[in-house]
Amino acid sequence: MSTPLDAADLRTRLVGPYAALDVVGSTGSTNADLRAATRDRTVLIAEEQTAGQGRRGRGWSSPGGGLYASVLFTPAGVPANRLPWLTLLAGIALVRTAASVGVEANLKWPNDLLVGDRKAAGVLAEITTGHAVVVGTGLNVAALPPDVEPGAGGLVPTSLEEHAGGPVDRAEVAVTLLTELDGLERRWRDAGGDPVDTGLLAEYRAHCGTLGRPVRVELPGGHLVGTARSVEADGTLVLRDESGADHTVSAGDVVHLRVR
Repeated sequence: MSTPLDAADLRTRLVGPYAALDVVGSTGSTNADLRAATRDRTVLIAEEQTAGQGRRGRGWSSPGGGLYASVLFTPAGVPANRLPWLTLLAGIALVRTAASVGVEANLKWPNDLLVGDRKAAGVLAEITTGHAVVVGTGLNVAALPPDVEPGAGGLVPTSLEEHAGGPVDRAEVAVTLLTELDGLERRWRDAGGDPVDTGLLAEYRAHCGTLGRPVRVELPGGHLVGTARSVEADGTLVLRDESGADHTVSAGDVVHLRVR
């Protein structure tokens, strides 16, 4: 059983960079709870989610021992077309957080955290009213129970603890993740959302395990198969099919295929 997170301790360590922070024992979805919030950099963490959501409206399993955190950002000065970059920034923050406990991870475009070929975390960013975005992360910290089912594309779940060689302190993981996200978001916001001059695009590409791999992208009207060639400055994925034609994908479920 994981030790409950101490809200007062987390506020002491994180309020300043963040405007407000709360921890609840259980809620349906931290993202849903923050949709009505208005204060920039408000954080909500839940010990348990009973109706967590993944991308495209799918459920997100939220077993005890995970870190389920959402942050409301209202990045003034960033054009609306650059707001989707917040989800990629969260992916970078997750990679850095995994590294802080000795776990080497990479990203499946756009933001699934993989350790080897198993999924340890996901991100869901939702634009709410006006210029506000709620960025939710679900990170498996403690070892998972055996009944957690594979996610989209058959990805088998895993956790930081299963690869760190021992127990992982969830409070330290929470502080690291939110500190990394704070620094990345400020850097990006101060540059008007520019991921190129800030070096954020280069860092994302360096961590993106999808690039160079054969993939299948599941789309609402079908699918594309090819090799992932690049992530562009707008966050889209460029896929080259067998005929040599390039396709730009702005949203879709990526499945990493085995190299023949």
